[in-house]
Amino acid sequence: MGLGGAYGATLGRIKEQGKEESRLGMAALMWISHSERPLKVQELCHALGVEIGAADLDGDNAPSIGTLLACCQGLVAVDKETSTVRLIHFTLQQYLQAHPELFNGAHATIAETCLSYLDTHQVRALSTNPSPDLEDTPFLEYSSLYWGMHAKRDLSARAEQLALKLFEDNNNHISINLLLDAEKPWLLFLGHDKYPGFSSLHCASFFGIVKMVDELIKAEDCDVNKADCIGITPLVWATWNGHEEVVKLLLGRGDVKPNRRCVGDRTPLLCAAWRGHEGVVKMLLDLEDIHPDEPEFLGRTPLWCAAEYGREGVVKILLGRDDVNPDKPDNAGQTPLWSAAFNGHGGVVKILLRKDEVNAGKPDNAGQTPLWCAAWYGYEDIVKILLRRGDFNPDQSDNSGQTPLWCAARNGHEGVVKILLGLKNVNPNKPNKHGQTPLHCAAFWGHEGVVRILLGRDDVNPGGPDGGGQTPRSLAASSGHAGVVALLSPPASVPIRPGRPKCRAAVFGQDGGPYRVRHSSSEQGVDGRGLQGTAGDGRRRWGTGGDGRKRMRTAWDGGGLRETAGDRRGPPGTARVMSHDVKRIRLEVHDFGLASAGGPSAGTMVPYSPSGRHLPGRSPS
Repeated sequence: MGLGGAYGATLGRIKEQGKEESRLGMAALMWISHSERPLKVQELCHALGVEIGAADLDGDNAPSIGTLLACCQGLVAVDKETSTVRLIHFTLQQYLQAHPELFNGAHATIAETCLSYLDTHQVRALSTNPSPDLEDTPFLEYSSLYWGMHAKRDLSARAEQLALKLFEDNNNHISINLLLDAEKPWLLFLGHDKYPGFSSLHCASFFGIVKMVDELIKAEDCDVNKADCIGITPLVWATWNGHEEVVKLLLGRGDVKPNRRCVGDRTPLLCAAWRGHEGVVKMLLDLEDIHPDEPEFLGRTPLWCAAEYGREGVVKILLGRDDVNPDKPDNAGQTPLWSAAFNGHGGVVKILLRKDEVNAGKPDNAGQTPLWCAAWYGYEDIVKILLRRGDFNPDQSDNSGQTPLWCAARNGHEGVVKILLGLKNVNPNKPNKHGQTPLHCAAFWGHEGVVRILLGRDDVNPGGPDGGGQTPRSLAASSGHAGVVALLSPPASVPIRPGRPKCRAAVFGQDGGPYRVRHSSSEQGVDGRGLQGTAGDGRRRWGTGGDGRKRMRTAWDGGGLRETAGDRRGPPGTARVMSHDVKRIRLEVHDFGLASAGGPSAGTMVPYSPSGRHLPGRSPS
């Protein structure tokens, strides 16, 4: 029989129930399949308890959710996590959409129900300050926010009458507060307890109800440029929500001011560009007296706003005009390209970079470039796109001395770190104004992958101190990142065999200064006074004044690394080192008791400096 046949058979059983059960079952399916968002359990129950046109609410009319589920014969379920009501499967939604005859005039019915609810004595009596408890009126929010969307789809004569009645008392009705409060995140309202001036034309334009707008603007006393309490005209509301037919009607009046600014100093064109309404943008740009590059109060143009939100179509439209500056910065010095890179819109970045006038390396007032932003957030695709432009410095620091590589290392973006390290003109040791290199930062934040990548380079100094005297290892230790500490000082056993190339080794103290341990032409041991060695001529190089115990386990001669006498903590014939070549060697320092004598602390492991310098301020004994 298939799913379609099963759904049809179940709907047949719903209709064959008693009159009330059948009504409730089909009404529940209509609401769930046509609502603008998922309905909460109590919203659906109270919606089905509304009597269209009644002056009062009767709570006894609202069915229980158990009754509704039973009437729907298993086609409806309750999502326990969200407390919303849903159809049992998405294929049922598809089936109901394919059979519109099941619910003739669904949107008109829903609009009438919402408006009837808002017109009841109980709702009209609600105070706008303070806002009411929605638990007492569970259907209030949905009916306030969505009645117009259903009316736009199908406006019946009854719904129009109910809407006009609602408009008579707009300034004092709780539904207007709820409607405009929902727009606060976008429009930056400063907060109003009431919204006087929000007329019927404003409301109809907000929802895009074409028939009502057409009738309202024909009135002799209609002022299409009149702003509501927050400075928004009907044209701005229509452009903001992308209602092309309403915009066309308003512009057809001839006396509409298309450049009039609203809240935030925004023009209708900027609002349409911000929201990505390409049809409205084209309509406005066709006007002779339009100003396509006018900024709002933060200095952001329509192009800037479109780039910020990734509106690729709008960006292309605006860049097609000669009177739009593609590189115009806002008050913070941030260009449209900067905005697109900051927000991760790779498509917009590509489009903007096609313009020769766009400066790919232009920093904002804080010195942060588009590449800096992409590196900070780990947008690898945007980093690659920007670097292909190749006409700017990829190692440019911001006002705090932070380079793109520094930013990527700080946030653990391994892919970006690899990309930037592949460039010849990027300095992996470039510090910020506090002396912290990318390795310092990655170590402090515990990004092991980035630490590994940086340590894999010969030109990265793993033991240098920052401005506060902290090494990458000490920063990792202070932050509790044991994995990073191990990376910066990992022991590894390697066999000691004669014939290795001649090499040097050194250990560094916490301040980054190197200690020369051994470079001799003959094997030497360590005496009871601490570290000691010779240079082949019997002269003592330096010592620390030990505690009488032999501490050092390794020494170097002309043939390579060999085991020596001392406290052995590894298997015979091995020395604990991290790497062994002519450029770099690290050794594990156990508790040598040298800290009191100015020597390295326990566990310090850093690369040998080819210069072989002694600890600053200390000369060989």
